[in-house]
Amino acid sequence: MKSFSLKTTLKTIFLSGCVLLLATAGSFAADANGIPIAPVPGKVTMVDLGANKCIPCKMMAPIMEELEKEYKGKAAIVFIDVWENPGAGDKYDIKLIPTQIFYDAKGKEMSRHEGFYEKAAIVAELTKLGVK
Repeated sequence: MKSFSLKTTLKTIFLSGCVLLLATAGSFAADANGIPIAPVPGKVTMVDLGANKCIPCKMMAPIMEELEKEYKGKAAIVFIDVWENPGAGDKYDIKLIPTQIFYDAKGKEMSRHEGFYEKAAIVAELTKLGVK
């Protein structure tokens, strides 16, 4: 019988539920596993990790679409579907979805939030990172 750690088991349970990629194909470079490369070099980046069938993730989808349009050219807004990109959970050390990670223009992680995140709070985080 194969044994699994609690962390691995919980991560698998959470990750098997959600992931979505709002960026259009070709908008962002991807690594060898097809996971979009984030943070985007030289840009303040918000990465939202979730899934298409996760209820809080579905609630965030319209917010992400709005942010992607409003911040085009100012910041990178990236959504990664962890169901379609299972390696993203480990890469970004995700414990549950959705998770939002904010990076400064140098690629340093500045903050992280787990769960649904309302638009005003996201805008406040981007503003703190200097995005207008």
